[in-house]
Amino acid sequence: MRIAVLFGGTSTEHDVSVASGSQVIGVLRRAGHEVIAVEASRGVLLPEDEHQVLSEHIDDQPPAEPQAFESKLPAIVANASLKKLDLIFLAMHGGIGEDGTIQGLLELAGIPYTGSDALGSALAMDKDVAKRLFLAAGVPTPAWLMAPATLEKIEQQLGFPVIVKPNGQGSTLGLSLVTEPAMLVDAIDLAAGYGGQVMLEQYIPGRELTVGILDDAALAVGEIIPATGKIFDYTAKYQTDAAQEIFPADLNKTDTERVQEFALIVHRALKLASYSRADFRLDPDGGLWCLEVNTLPGLTAGSLLPKSAAAVGISFAELCERICSGGLSR
Repeated sequence: MRIAVLFGGTSTEHDVSVASGSQVIGVLRRAGHEVIAVEASRGVLLPEDEHQVLSEHIDDQPPAEPQAFESKLPAIVANASLKKLDLIFLAMHGGIGEDGTIQGLLELAGIPYTGSDALGSALAMDKDVAKRLFLAAGVPTPAWLMAPATLEKIEQQLGFPVIVKPNGQGSTLGLSLVTEPAMLVDAIDLAAGYGGQVMLEQYIPGRELTVGILDDAALAVGEIIPATGKIFDYTAKYQTDAAQEIFPADLNKTDTERVQEFALIVHRALKLASYSRADFRLDPDGGLWCLEVNTLPGLTAGSLLPKSAAAVGISFAELCERICSGGLSR
């Protein structure tokens, strides 16, 4: 097949997207596909530029100054060379790469692409809307409020500690664990700096679990144990030895099946297609809480979805092939 891998851009998740794109490009080429590398803020990469761009790494810390995407994607999609593609493989994360914008653009252009459609992508990216759909589908999720909210209301409905995060952002960018009221203003300002609304969410102590969905079936459940701190933040996600990621998780059969069942329910409730990854907390009393669903989860060497797939015998190469098949079957 002739496949373009679309990645990068100037979003706050640029580094993660480049790492995903690099992995996907390599495995698809080794499988015999003709692969075009397309960087979302530059366009189709020449061979001499490709090596430099794909050699970029994920920094220890997220970008200090959140940036917006440059408005070049319409021109990229209109490129005549992309009209002869079999498929665009979306290796973008966050922003207009994951909120339904690029999906809608590709649909208008008539170009097949991987992952969920514009509606599902938009529903999942808006955490407030997604949590309402979780509850409607019978899946518990931590209580939440949208900023601004009075201190009295936060204390009554959420209590402390509380999680403060952007409503439409991934990779835990702008997320803070707030243990006392004096920390609230700075945490809200940090989250607001990533654009859009800010969510305040009840902190659920316990175990951090995650599970991938592929072709309407749940993969292996994994557990994430950060090396430091109580939350799986940006550093813990992307830096070596910053967290233990155990696949399959050391869970009893009942809890494993509950996580997998809930992940499938929320995947379907958000009208997602092909693949996704859902994150949960298992509290000390055995309560299971869905935190969020990722429609374009990372595909880096250390990403959780490939590990979830590998634990049930699906190689990274097979995972990418099946993601491609899902895009073509839509």
